[in-house]
Amino acid sequence: MARTRANDYGAKRRGILRRAAELFARHGFTGTSITMIADACGMSKALLYHYYSSKDEVLFDLLDAHLRHLVEVVEQATTTPGEQARLHAIAADLLDAYRGADAAHQVQIASLKLLPPDRQATLKEAERRMVAIVSEAIAGAVPQIANQHVVLTPLTMSFFGMLNWHYLWFREGKGLTRDQYARMATTLILSGAMAAAAAASETPKATTKATPKAALGTARRAKLKTAEPG
Repeated sequence: MARTRANDYGAKRRGILRRAAELFARHGFTGTSITMIADACGMSKALLYHYYSSKDEVLFDLLDAHLRHLVEVVEQATTTPGEQARLHAIAADLLDAYRGADAAHQVQIASLKLLPPDRQATLKEAERRMVAIVSEAIAGAVPQIANQHVVLTPLTMSFFGMLNWHYLWFREGKGLTRDQYARMATTLILSGAMAAAAAASETPKATTKATPKAALGTARRAKLKTAEPG
Protein backbone atom coordinates (compact mmCIF):
# COMPACT_ATOMS: atom_id res chain seq x y z
CA MET A 1 0.00 0.00 0.00
CA ALA A 2 1.37 3.39 -1.03
CA ARG A 3 2.33 5.72 1.77
CA THR A 4 0.02 8.75 2.00
CA ARG A 5 1.51 12.24 1.73
CA ALA A 6 1.40 14.57 4.72
CA ASN A 7 -0.15 18.02 4.44
CA ASP A 8 3.30 19.58 4.73
CA TYR A 9 4.82 17.35 2.03
CA GLY A 10 5.66 20.29 -0.24
CA ALA A 11 7.12 22.34 2.60
CA LYS A 12 9.28 19.41 3.68
CA ARG A 13 10.62 18.98 0.16
CA ARG A 14 11.50 22.68 -0.04
CA GLY A 15 13.27 22.40 3.29
CA ILE A 16 15.28 19.44 2.01
CA LEU A 17 16.30 21.44 -1.06
CA ARG A 18 17.49 24.37 1.06
CA ARG A 19 19.60 22.13 3.27
CA ALA A 20 20.94 20.20 0.29
CA ALA A 21 21.92 23.44 -1.47
CA GLU A 22 24.01 24.46 1.53
CA LEU A 23 25.71 21.07 1.65
CA PHE A 24 26.33 20.89 -2.11
CA ALA A 25 27.81 24.40 -2.05
CA ARG A 26 30.06 23.56 0.92
CA HIS A 27 31.14 20.01 0.11
CA GLY A 28 30.34 19.64 -3.57
CA PHE A 29 27.70 17.34 -5.04
CA THR A 30 29.95 14.29 -5.05
CA GLY A 31 31.18 15.06 -1.54
CA THR A 32 27.66 15.13 -0.10
CA SER A 33 25.85 11.93 0.77
CA ILE A 34 22.16 11.21 1.26
CA THR A 35 22.97 10.53 4.90
CA MET A 36 24.47 14.01 5.27
CA ILE A 37 21.33 15.57 3.78
CA ALA A 38 19.09 13.53 6.06
CA ASP A 39 21.12 14.50 9.13
CA ALA A 40 21.00 18.19 8.17
CA CYS A 41 17.22 17.92 7.83
CA GLY A 42 16.85 16.15 11.15
CA MET A 43 15.32 13.03 9.64
CA SER A 44 16.27 9.45 8.96
CA LYS A 45 17.60 8.37 5.58
CA ALA A 46 14.49 6.19 5.17
CA LEU A 47 12.24 9.21 5.69
CA LEU A 48 14.28 11.29 3.25
CA TYR A 49 13.70 8.62 0.61
CA HIS A 50 9.98 9.24 1.10
CA TYR A 51 10.55 12.69 -0.38
CA TYR A 52 13.40 12.01 -2.82
CA SER A 53 14.50 8.69 -4.24
CA SER A 54 18.03 9.79 -5.15
CA LYS A 55 20.60 12.53 -4.77
CA ASP A 56 20.24 13.28 -8.51
CA GLU A 57 16.56 14.04 -7.95
CA VAL A 58 17.43 16.42 -5.14
CA LEU A 59 19.97 18.23 -7.34
CA PHE A 60 17.61 18.46 -10.31
CA ASP A 61 14.68 19.79 -8.28
CA LEU A 62 16.95 22.30 -6.56
CA LEU A 63 18.30 23.70 -9.84
CA ASP A 64 14.96 23.48 -11.63
CA ALA A 65 13.22 25.55 -8.95
CA HIS A 66 16.11 28.05 -8.88
CA LEU A 67 16.22 28.53 -12.65
CA ARG A 68 12.45 28.67 -13.07
CA HIS A 69 12.35 31.47 -10.52
CA LEU A 70 15.13 33.37 -12.29
CA VAL A 71 13.38 33.06 -15.67
CA GLU A 72 10.15 34.39 -14.15
CA VAL A 73 12.04 37.31 -12.63
CA VAL A 74 13.75 38.21 -15.90
CA GLU A 75 10.54 37.89 -17.92
CA GLN A 76 8.73 40.18 -15.50
CA ALA A 77 11.54 42.75 -15.72
CA THR A 78 11.11 42.97 -19.50
CA THR A 79 7.79 44.74 -18.96
CA THR A 80 9.69 47.81 -17.68
CA PRO A 81 9.18 50.78 -20.05
CA GLY A 82 12.26 52.21 -21.77
CA GLU A 83 15.06 50.22 -23.39
CA GLN A 84 17.88 51.21 -21.02
CA ALA A 85 15.62 51.16 -17.97
CA ARG A 86 14.60 47.63 -18.95
CA LEU A 87 18.19 46.39 -18.90
CA HIS A 88 18.72 47.97 -15.48
CA ALA A 89 15.52 46.35 -14.21
CA ILE A 90 16.77 42.95 -15.35
CA ALA A 91 20.08 43.45 -13.54
CA ALA A 92 18.46 44.79 -10.37
CA ASP A 93 15.80 42.10 -10.22
CA LEU A 94 18.31 39.31 -10.84
CA LEU A 95 20.57 40.58 -8.06
CA ASP A 96 17.56 40.77 -5.78
CA ALA A 97 16.56 37.22 -6.74
CA TYR A 98 20.06 36.05 -5.84
CA ARG A 99 19.54 37.38 -2.31
CA GLY A 100 19.65 34.37 -0.01
CA ALA A 101 20.22 32.04 -2.96
CA ASP A 102 24.00 32.06 -3.06
CA ALA A 103 24.18 28.34 -2.32
CA ALA A 104 21.76 27.38 -5.10
CA HIS A 105 23.63 29.69 -7.46
CA GLN A 106 26.99 28.12 -6.65
CA VAL A 107 25.52 24.67 -7.16
CA GLN A 108 24.13 25.70 -10.54
CA ILE A 109 27.57 26.82 -11.70
CA ALA A 110 29.46 23.83 -10.34
CA SER A 111 27.13 20.85 -10.43
CA LEU A 112 24.59 21.15 -13.25
CA LYS A 113 27.02 19.29 -15.51
CA LEU A 114 26.94 16.29 -13.17
CA LEU A 115 23.31 15.45 -13.95
CA PRO A 116 22.26 12.98 -16.68
CA PRO A 117 22.13 14.57 -20.17
CA ASP A 118 18.32 14.70 -20.36
CA ARG A 119 18.13 16.49 -17.02
CA GLN A 120 20.87 18.88 -18.08
CA ALA A 121 18.97 19.68 -21.27
CA THR A 122 15.92 20.83 -19.33
CA LEU A 123 17.95 23.15 -17.13
CA LYS A 124 20.10 24.48 -19.97
CA GLU A 125 16.95 25.43 -21.83
CA ALA A 126 16.05 27.74 -18.92
CA GLU A 127 19.57 29.20 -19.00
CA ARG A 128 19.29 29.82 -22.75
CA ARG A 129 15.95 31.53 -22.21
CA MET A 130 17.55 34.01 -19.80
CA VAL A 131 20.46 34.64 -22.16
CA ALA A 132 18.06 35.32 -25.04
CA ILE A 133 16.06 37.82 -22.97
CA VAL A 134 19.17 39.73 -21.88
CA SER A 135 20.58 39.68 -25.41
CA GLU A 136 17.36 41.19 -26.74
CA ALA A 137 17.41 43.83 -24.00
CA ILE A 138 20.98 44.86 -24.83
CA ALA A 139 20.18 44.95 -28.55
CA GLY A 140 17.18 47.15 -27.82
CA ALA A 141 19.21 49.53 -25.66
CA VAL A 142 22.11 49.70 -28.16
CA PRO A 143 20.45 49.14 -31.56
CA GLN A 144 23.72 49.81 -33.41
CA ILE A 145 24.98 46.37 -32.39
CA ALA A 146 21.66 44.52 -32.65
CA ASN A 147 22.85 42.56 -35.69
CA GLN A 148 26.48 42.25 -34.67
CA HIS A 149 26.34 38.87 -32.95
CA VAL A 150 30.12 38.72 -32.72
CA VAL A 151 29.79 41.65 -30.30
CA LEU A 152 26.33 41.11 -28.83
CA THR A 153 27.02 37.61 -27.55
CA PRO A 154 30.22 38.53 -25.61
CA LEU A 155 28.47 41.59 -24.17
CA THR A 156 25.55 39.47 -23.03
CA MET A 157 27.80 36.92 -21.36
CA SER A 158 29.86 39.71 -19.78
CA PHE A 159 26.65 41.11 -18.32
CA PHE A 160 25.89 37.74 -16.74
CA GLY A 161 29.48 37.42 -15.58
CA MET A 162 29.26 40.65 -13.61
CA LEU A 163 26.05 39.53 -11.92
CA ASN A 164 26.63 35.80 -11.50
CA TRP A 165 29.95 36.10 -9.68
CA HIS A 166 29.01 38.98 -7.39
CA TYR A 167 28.51 36.58 -4.48
CA LEU A 168 32.29 36.17 -4.24
CA TRP A 169 32.77 39.74 -3.05
CA PHE A 170 29.39 41.38 -2.37
CA ARG A 171 28.49 41.85 1.29
CA GLU A 172 25.04 43.13 2.25
CA GLY A 173 25.25 46.50 4.02
CA LYS A 174 28.88 47.13 3.04
CA GLY A 175 29.79 49.31 0.08
CA LEU A 176 27.39 49.36 -2.86
CA THR A 177 23.77 48.33 -2.57
CA ARG A 178 22.42 45.74 -4.98
CA ASP A 179 20.62 48.43 -6.97
CA GLN A 180 23.76 50.57 -7.18
CA TYR A 181 25.76 47.64 -8.46
CA ALA A 182 23.00 46.84 -10.95
CA ARG A 183 23.27 50.41 -12.27
CA MET A 184 27.05 50.12 -12.44
CA ALA A 185 26.90 46.85 -14.39
CA THR A 186 24.26 48.23 -16.73
CA THR A 187 26.20 51.44 -17.34
CA LEU A 188 29.40 49.53 -18.07
CA ILE A 189 27.58 47.55 -20.76
CA LEU A 190 25.71 50.47 -22.28
CA SER A 191 28.56 52.99 -22.16
CA GLY A 192 31.14 50.55 -23.45
CA ALA A 193 29.09 48.75 -26.08
CA MET A 194 30.17 50.88 -29.03
CA ALA A 195 33.80 50.95 -27.94
CA ALA A 196 33.65 47.18 -27.53
CA ALA A 197 32.23 46.84 -31.03
CA ALA A 198 35.02 49.00 -32.43
CA ALA A 199 37.65 46.98 -30.57
CA ALA A 200 36.20 43.72 -31.85
CA SER A 201 36.39 44.97 -35.45
CA GLU A 202 40.05 45.96 -35.26
CA THR A 203 42.47 43.87 -37.27
CA PRO A 204 45.20 42.43 -35.05
CA LYS A 205 48.59 43.96 -35.82
CA ALA A 206 51.03 41.58 -37.41
CA THR A 207 54.01 40.80 -35.26
CA THR A 208 57.43 40.21 -36.77
CA LYS A 209 59.61 37.44 -35.45
CA ALA A 210 63.36 37.56 -35.70
CA THR A 211 64.93 34.70 -37.63
CA PRO A 212 67.34 32.47 -35.72
CA LYS A 213 70.28 33.99 -37.66
CA ALA A 214 69.16 37.57 -36.92
CA ALA A 215 68.60 36.75 -33.27
CA LEU A 216 72.08 35.22 -33.05
CA GLY A 217 73.59 38.32 -34.63
CA THR A 218 71.81 40.55 -32.13
CA ALA A 219 73.06 38.44 -29.23
CA ARG A 220 76.65 38.62 -30.52
CA ARG A 221 76.50 42.40 -30.90
CA ALA A 222 75.14 42.74 -27.38
CA LYS A 223 77.94 40.53 -26.04
CA LEU A 224 80.62 42.52 -27.85
CA LYS A 225 79.13 45.78 -26.55
CA THR A 226 79.22 44.62 -22.96
CA ALA A 227 82.81 43.51 -23.44
CA GLU A 228 83.96 46.98 -24.61
CA PRO A 229 85.92 48.98 -22.03
CA GLY A 230 83.95 51.75 -20.36
